[in-house]
Amino acid sequence: MGVCAAMERARWSVWDLPAALVPVNYLEQVQRAGAIALLIPPDEAVAADPGRVLDRLDGLMLVGGVDIAAEEYGAEPHPLNDAPIPLRDAVETALVREAMARGMPVLGICRGAQVINVAAGGTLRQHIPEELGTEEHRREIGRFDGNEHDVELVEGSRVHGAVGTRVHRVASHHHQAIGDVGRGLRVSGRAVGDGVPEAVEGDGPAWVLGVQWHPEADPRSPVIGALVTAAREGRRRGADREEGG
Repeated sequence: MGVCAAMERARWSVWDLPAALVPVNYLEQVQRAGAIALLIPPDEAVAADPGRVLDRLDGLMLVGGVDIAAEEYGAEPHPLNDAPIPLRDAVETALVREAMARGMPVLGICRGAQVINVAAGGTLRQHIPEELGTEEHRREIGRFDGNEHDVELVEGSRVHGAVGTRVHRVASHHHQAIGDVGRGLRVSGRAVGDGVPEAVEGDGPAWVLGVQWHPEADPRSPVIGALVTAAREGRRRGADREEGG
């Protein structure tokens, strides 16, 4: 399972340096589902030719992080947006587009859901607390407790199948949200109360899902495991095709 790494400054031991990193709780859930997680650092070569990486993978996961550059979806940046990391944007967008073209299973979490939408030609709402007059979706930096809320899922959708209930309790932490929905996607979950999109997925047969909440923060969440299952099934179908000639 390929997991796109963030570019952040990090401290460990005696070091304080820029680093390519992924929080361990994402990786633990991939491993718990029986897959091996391989980190994909931002790399200009991957942005230019994402197939070189995807040829070696069965699935792709995009994790949370800083805001996507507003220029990626043709907007002027909001003053409260994070400073963008253009290389990360370019790499993740290229990987998503190529993975979707191949029918490879893709899961985007928080920022990752927004990358999926932007990669498909969609837009983002840049600062929903200002738009809605509420801080419901973003609380204390670095914490999820106290910011749980319900999401209503579309019956029969991929995300509904993954979690098994129509109303799902989630922990989210974001100030941006999906705006215009990208080509080949549909909104399949909205926050109860204000209707903010919390899940988006492909409207075709390929397993493509973006969730605005953080399933990695909940050890009981089945969402990342559903990605691993989809990747395993895709690998099995590919092997069957090869055997059948």
